Amino acid sequence: MDDKVNYAWVGAFVLVLSGLLVAGVLWLAAGVGGRRAMDDFQAVIQESVAGLDVNAPVKYLGVDVGKVVGIGIDPQNSQQVRLRFRIARGTPIKHDTVAVLKAQGLTGIAYVELSGGTALALPLLPGEDGEPPTIPFKSSLSARLESVLGNLVGMVDRVSGNVNAILDADNRAAIKSTLADLALLSHALAGQRAAFERGVHDAARTAAVASRAAERIAPTLERVEASAAAVERMAEVARSASARAGDTADAATLGVQQLGVETLPELTRLMAELSRLSAVLRQLGDQALASPSSLLVGVPAPQPGPGESVR
Repeated sequence: MDDKVNYAWVGAFVLVLSGLLVAGVLWLAAGVGGRRAMDDFQAVIQESVAGLDVNAPVKYLGVDVGKVVGIGIDPQNSQQVRLRFRIARGTPIKHDTVAVLKAQGLTGIAYVELSGGTALALPLLPGEDGEPPTIPFKSSLSARLESVLGNLVGMVDRVSGNVNAILDADNRAAIKSTLADLALLSHALAGQRAAFERGVHDAARTAAVASRAAERIAPTLERVEASAAAVERMAEVARSASARAGDTADAATLGVQQLGVETLPELTRLMAELSRLSAVLRQLGDQALASPSSLLVGVPAPQPGPGESVR
């Protein structure tokens, strides 16, 4: 039995088999890539693209639809970056589709996220010059946070500068003086608290005295009003009597008698009431002249006479 092995034939077989496997893999890869048609798009971004590399994924609502094929400074504006994408044909890229730069997980690898594309929007097609259609770019979350923080820091700096300008040496001295004056005023008001309380008490007593005086004068005023009404009735009767005097002498005589019987007593009572009112007012005037404080504290008690004890 011949057990010799031809190693040359074995090596050649292995090499041929390996080459066939590599060719098959390349053919399959080329076949899959060829079956998937791609379209070119571009976008202009006005922020840093740190972390974004060529061949970075392009996703539509989280689904991989293409990759980044070019990154460069915009030749028309050096403050902008122009990106070129290659996206699978059939992806709903429309006029309201927007692109935003995002970071993937904790690794920080950047990628481009597409969103939007409502049903009523028109598809985004290449222009007449053959340039790839431009997808609008929206500021990323990090760029917006950086802008907000920058504005906040600027605002804090301005507020700090304004506060320092307000609280200079002169203003601090003026504020200190104002606080000292307020403290003195508070102490002065605290010292006059007893006087304020006495004033309030005196005002209350004055109101009580005025109320008692009004109660005393009210009946007299009522009587004066009644007497005035009686005088008015007397005048009316006199006018009626005078009107009837031209008709008959008997009617005139009757009117004079009625005047003497009905109105003269009322007139007499009116004069009496007016006399009493005058006496009351004269008494109040004499009391005010003799002792002005009596209007507030009342009439003092009379001094005890000889042989009388103080109660």
